Amino acid sequence: MKPAIYIAATNQHEGKTTACLGILSGLKKHYKKIGFIKPVGQEHVMVNETTSVDKDVILFKECFHLKGQYEEMSPIIFKSGFTRDYLDGKVSTPYLEEKIIKAYEAQEKKCDCMIVEGTGHVGVGSIADINNAKVASLLGLEMVVVTSAGVGSSFDLLALTKTMCDQYKVNIAGVILNRVLDHKREMVIDYMSRALKQWDIPLLGCIPYDRFLTIPTMQDFETLFKTHLISGENHRMRHFETSRLVATSVEMYEKLIIPSQLVITPSSREDIVFATLKAHWNTKIKHPEADLKSGFIFTGSSPPTEHIVSQIRKADIPALYCARSSFSAMKMISGFTAKITFEDEQKVHEAISVMENHIDLERLCHIMERRVHSR
Repeated sequence: MKPAIYIAATNQHEGKTTACLGILSGLKKHYKKIGFIKPVGQEHVMVNETTSVDKDVILFKECFHLKGQYEEMSPIIFKSGFTRDYLDGKVSTPYLEEKIIKAYEAQEKKCDCMIVEGTGHVGVGSIADINNAKVASLLGLEMVVVTSAGVGSSFDLLALTKTMCDQYKVNIAGVILNRVLDHKREMVIDYMSRALKQWDIPLLGCIPYDRFLTIPTMQDFETLFKTHLISGENHRMRHFETSRLVATSVEMYEKLIIPSQLVITPSSREDIVFATLKAHWNTKIKHPEADLKSGFIFTGSSPPTEHIVSQIRKADIPALYCARSSFSAMKMISGFTAKITFEDEQKVHEAISVMENHIDLERLCHIMERRVHSR
């Protein structure tokens, strides 16, 4: 039995994966071989013709050069139709439990410690009786819970999480608050620590809000709109400081062209494209090594003309087209939460830095080792 911990969250998109990046990086200072497993996955990709794995597993395997087999690191995937198959009796809970336990044990034998990442909120998987609390119980692990910054609302969600964990006799060993605004940091730490004291649960981390971690890349927009770049393929990982829906006159737009701006505009607005290209080449004339770092998302019923596309390609500006109205595209962008991928090296390094520097890793190691000493 090796040191291990289960990282869960009070909801989807609370920062489990980001927390795991920082924790795993920090633990490398204490342990030589670290194992990672995501027992139940939802967002998956194919790694070969027969094997699909959770996206986060690829992120950790590639970033940290983990030696485990994909099948061991991502044993269960909730693919489309999984719920129906379960209710139709094609899949059983004992079968799922056995797959998870065997995968975990196979990883544990090869490693000095284990990080287990949950999926969604603690109740995800309940339809098949393999929710996060149940899985943590199966593996005999304590749980660290990640939740968004706040006091009252965050504590309420923690209470729901604790209720389910109590049902399965899973101990919540610590809480990590994510995306805490600087001016509220001291207040949040003080009040949340006092609130958690009634459960005798420590606050293990208070992670500052980092806007960069929320900014999608052009590759994220390809995923969101289920399309591909029409130019600037080398800049898939470009991030933008601002996103701007342009529906104004070209004269007004020209006054507000700034670096690192994603422009969302109908493909028929060729005047906006040429104004951007003019600013791009003017920047190059003044400073040949400089780049306006623009990007385009074209909307409307028809794609941009070949002439426009050729001009954008000459400037090497990343652009894509989605057959939606500008309003619909902006609505999708506003509601979109980008997942960190291993290709986005900037974001991976940023996530590791912000998490590793604000989590009490010494205390976490002590928690992880309790299961070894309690045998």
